[in-house]
Amino acid sequence: MERGMNHRIHYPFANFADTVAVLPASDTMRKIPDNPESDRDADGPLISYFELARVMERASRRFSGLLRTELSKIGVDDIGPAQAMVLLAIGEAELSVGELLDRGYYMGSNISYYLKQLGDGDYIDRIASQRDKRSARIRLSEKGRKLCASLREAAKSYERALTHGEQDRRNLETAFQTLHRLELVWGNAARYGI
Repeated sequence: MERGMNHRIHYPFANFADTVAVLPASDTMRKIPDNPESDRDADGPLISYFELARVMERASRRFSGLLRTELSKIGVDDIGPAQAMVLLAIGEAELSVGELLDRGYYMGSNISYYLKQLGDGDYIDRIASQRDKRSARIRLSEKGRKLCASLREAAKSYERALTHGEQDRRNLETAFQTLHRLELVWGNAARYGI
């Protein structure tokens, strides 16, 4: 990406008036004009959300590779990054499969497979419902809690590498808020149209 390229993203159906731009610590913030349409040609092309989705997909794959490396370091070879993310999504809660689907946005068939692997590996406990014996609630077993604690501890070293000061921590928070907002906008646009 060229220096000086406009880092704004154009969404005709969303109002991002209060969104903050996330820039590397070495960049300086430029004032975005009130009328972005008039500034488009002067600063270069806007980043399309297809390009943004591609970067997010690559970042997700890189994170999965990092998670796979961390699992190998701690001697876990019976589950992969996707199953580890399910464990982290469960956390300290006791959830139904439906609640887990809502929390992690997994596909129904995938979550059944993941839960079977996690159960076979003794990472989760299934507790039968008192009212309906066909349904169950899921919580981490002791083995699952230990694995999550190890992964969270490993994440701290990466967080320290990424955040060298208060501004970096604020940038990380802003990135999270921006991605969460995109998730909501794109989800609503897919469901209800633009």
